[in-house]
Amino acid sequence: MKYWREIIAVTQRILIELLRRRRSLIFWSIFPISVLILSGFILAERAQLPINTAFEYAAPSTLVGAAMFFSCLGGTVATVVAEREQKTLKRLFLAPLSGISYFLGIFLAHSCIGIGQAILIYTIAAFWGASFKGSILLGLIIILLTIIAYVGLGFILGTQLARRIEDVNSLVAAFGVPLLILGGAFLPAALFPPTLINIAQFNPIYHMNEALVGVSSKGEGISDIGSHFWFLLVFAMIMFVGGWLSYRRMLIVERRL
Repeated sequence: MKYWREIIAVTQRILIELLRRRRSLIFWSIFPISVLILSGFILAERAQLPINTAFEYAAPSTLVGAAMFFSCLGGTVATVVAEREQKTLKRLFLAPLSGISYFLGIFLAHSCIGIGQAILIYTIAAFWGASFKGSILLGLIIILLTIIAYVGLGFILGTQLARRIEDVNSLVAAFGVPLLILGGAFLPAALFPPTLINIAQFNPIYHMNEALVGVSSKGEGISDIGSHFWFLLVFAMIMFVGGWLSYRRMLIVERRL
């Protein structure tokens, strides 16, 4: 119970700070909604799809790419760097708060943001007649694994590469945008030439996207998306462990300063 109370307290503090600033939450809403609407109408026009089918394909890709990538990965990097610059970690050493509670609190906060974005995107898509065709439970598992992967990677990048808050945008853009394009977040992977498809097999965003598109828009089960699901599961666990080890290393360095 002690750890749970601490995790909830950290989560509340991060979410309350975001609500006070508001701008980040507004931008994290406007950007995916814009991408969803553009992608939906482009697919409907160019692929000659009914508008509801176009939005069924656009929604999962928008969620994985435009929404959770920037909020869960970019947001985690920004949170870690800002906490270091504001000396929050120094105060953590003086408080009875445990390191694992702080780490999991950041995870939970960005999970709430990611789930909120999923509800927002699928609500907008439903306005144009889109529906979630597959298992909602399996879809939620894929979304949670995606959040874990992004937040864990955010901890790694935020603790190892970003030193100032100004580094966040360039870091996320340098690593993220090429991976998003190659992962099919903005262009359907079906349009890729065979060479890019082979390269995309090593891109975790491609597997996130294909798994969620398969369940959401095609109604596929875990046997149909098996290769994508298990790749995502392993990658998420590696990122979680890597994020925790990077966080622990950062605490050791901060104690020495």
